[in-house]
Amino acid sequence: MAAQTLQQPSFLLANLKADSITKPLLQRCQDLVKIIDEYPAKELHLIFPWLVESVFGSLDGIIAGWNLRLLHSRSNEYNIVMEFLNPSGPMMKLVYKLQAEEYKYEIPVSYLPGPVKACIQEGVLPDCPLFHNKLQFPLSGLLTLNLSLNPFEFFMFNFAYCLIMPKIYPQGQLGSSTDSAYFVLVDTYLKYFLPSEGSVPPSPFSDSRGSVTAPSPRSSSVSFAGYGVHSPSLLKHHIFHQPSVNADPAAQEIWRSETLLQMFVEIWLHHYSLEMYQKLQSPQVKLALLQYRLSMSSMPCQPHAPPGFGTLHTYQEPFTPTDEHVLVVRLLVKHLHAFSNSQKPEQLPSSPSAHSHTHTSPLEEFKRVVVQRFVQQKLYLFLQHCFSHWPLDASFRAVLETWLSFIQPWRYTGEKSNPQPDQNRVVPDKWESFVQENLLVYTKLFQVFLNRAVRTDLVNAKNALMVFRVAKVFAQPNLPEMIQKGEQLFLEPEHVLHHRQPRGYLTPSQGGSYLSSRQRVVTDMVFRVKSHVYALEGQDCQYKQMFGTELRGAVMKLIQIIAQARQTAKRISDHSNDVAANSSFLSWFGLGSYDLNTTFSGAEPEESGECLKKTHEFLDRALENLCQIFKLNQGQLTQLISNLGSSQDDGNCKQLPDCIQGENGLILTDLGRRQIINGLRRFDIQYQGDLELQPIRSYENALLVRLFYRISSLINERFGGHMNALCTRPDFLGRLGRRYLTDPSSTIKLKHSPLSRRTLERNNQPRLSLRPLASYRTILLLMFLYVFGALLSLGPVSSTVLILTGGFLYGLLMTLFGDKLKTH
Repeated sequence: MAAQTLQQPSFLLANLKADSITKPLLQRCQDLVKIIDEYPAKELHLIFPWLVESVFGSLDGIIAGWNLRLLHSRSNEYNIVMEFLNPSGPMMKLVYKLQAEEYKYEIPVSYLPGPVKACIQEGVLPDCPLFHNKLQFPLSGLLTLNLSLNPFEFFMFNFAYCLIMPKIYPQGQLGSSTDSAYFVLVDTYLKYFLPSEGSVPPSPFSDSRGSVTAPSPRSSSVSFAGYGVHSPSLLKHHIFHQPSVNADPAAQEIWRSETLLQMFVEIWLHHYSLEMYQKLQSPQVKLALLQYRLSMSSMPCQPHAPPGFGTLHTYQEPFTPTDEHVLVVRLLVKHLHAFSNSQKPEQLPSSPSAHSHTHTSPLEEFKRVVVQRFVQQKLYLFLQHCFSHWPLDASFRAVLETWLSFIQPWRYTGEKSNPQPDQNRVVPDKWESFVQENLLVYTKLFQVFLNRAVRTDLVNAKNALMVFRVAKVFAQPNLPEMIQKGEQLFLEPEHVLHHRQPRGYLTPSQGGSYLSSRQRVVTDMVFRVKSHVYALEGQDCQYKQMFGTELRGAVMKLIQIIAQARQTAKRISDHSNDVAANSSFLSWFGLGSYDLNTTFSGAEPEESGECLKKTHEFLDRALENLCQIFKLNQGQLTQLISNLGSSQDDGNCKQLPDCIQGENGLILTDLGRRQIINGLRRFDIQYQGDLELQPIRSYENALLVRLFYRISSLINERFGGHMNALCTRPDFLGRLGRRYLTDPSSTIKLKHSPLSRRTLERNNQPRLSLRPLASYRTILLLMFLYVFGALLSLGPVSSTVLILTGGFLYGLLMTLFGDKLKTH
């Protein structure tokens, strides 16, 4: 019987694997609910890793799992999955059931974020306390390091890793929608474990011991340096500490909130480039790397270093976040602001760095420090990486809105009493400390955004909207003053700071003064700002002021580009209106221009009339906001724009972009690229291929195009020599032949590459082209002429002869008098 009991779990796992192939999802979930309720934790322990992998997919991306990122509310399986993975659902009940027995599950270190993996493989303990006391050191060497996690940590690791797991989406399906099951589950978990109202619900499962046990107590020597630089400890009470019997139930469950947040932050945000890693690594890592290099250089024969040893070999993470990744990060940022701002009024301290000596619950204490200690540094590096590496297109909007959400915590206070629009809403003074402690997120990222904006096509309405959004946010009343004050605090000289420091902190009753108290507050503010900047950029950082002379020049450069984009948008709009006016009803009868090159210009949908109006509106309002932020003189701005407009006449617009002559032709300079991006100048681009092989247009009949091409090809192959001889004659017949058998546009002299020049020589041979007859315009014109001939009692043959005669006479007259008409 005992042997049968020992073999039962393997049979259970085998049956579940077989059912996963044959049974539908609904029946499988129903079976799992019964198994979770009926089986003991000892047997559920063996199926848990397989179940997590079958739900979220394998860490290497080979097993897709339930495809939570592709499962939308329109699917029949959506409600089944959401009910099963609900924070109070069967899956979480299984987690709590195993948590009570203190089971452990291993994760290979190779799947950790690049910086964490590099630290571990270099023998340095990571900053994040989540990974402390969990490393398993096998005897086989460093390459097989594992992380030992409890069931809740193991579940949350796989859930968080599902977002960055490499996926191969089926054709026609994308995973960036905000109504996917994964996105909704993230929102649900955040609201459940980080509630803005009330406390974290207790575990729905309890065993004979009364509650789910928290992880083992953390050593008091472990600091939280990875989540802040102001204090060596995160909370006044150790929230990972094993609670006693008489402990507050909220303190017993708060470890789940911290574990979830740490897992999300580490997996989603702890990624950056190799250069940033080398810049931020601890002195111990630098010393170890230096010793390693010295030992290797002193060896006469350098052996091959194993992969994973040495910083340059260890940290090789090509970090490329997706739109979906950024959207989930923005959801996290917005919820954390709402969670932090939901502190009880009596618990709000005068400044985030001040410690309340009154008794506060662990959850309220957690709210006070959650943004600065957990998210600030890693989110800053995440956004900085995205700003520097994201393509210069409209998809950057997701990154931009994530940044704007973080720097506006006052939008997530839950207050609905202020009906003022965002533009007129004054930023309350209580947020001054937040701005100062996140100064680089405002100033440094604004400078990086300026770099992007001057290289972006601002004629595109979506790009113009992004510039307007940034200018609108930074133009909120009182925000520029807060940023400027933060910069002044950072630039406070060190000797002045020490001079201001009072010898003792005495109250007025002890012989001190209120002035010394004020000096103490200023000193504390200076320390916070400097600590923030040095922690993110290093002690040797060269800080550029947002309101300094250099950045003011960059803003003026952006204003010039905005003015150029406005003029370009206006010119394109006027040109479109002229073309629309010239495309009258008479053009259907052949009296308008017929140019295949202009009919397939490849214009973007963003260059339509309505989008150009939006572009003009966005850029106008962006200019106003920039003037408000940097206190620019409206008169000087008007003069700058007028001078720019007068210098760009019609002749200048027809010039080529700025280029230099290279071995293989013209090479664009940086100035020429900006001229093309903003539509100031452009190359005279025309179709240089075979006109007969152009894509079939919407105004052409596809069947007739193919039929006439075959007929003309047969005629050209048979009579090509005679046509060539006719067109090479210098007399009138040669001119008449060239009129009908060659392309008039081929006489225009353009600069071509050697390859296109050889192609043109083949395409410019005399030949007959019947493709114009496949145009619906030509067909309508011929039908009109035949109907008109029928009204005059002419038969089809007579009408055909008259049409051919008229076409011949038209060509004859154009051959005789065409040159004279061109000169006039």
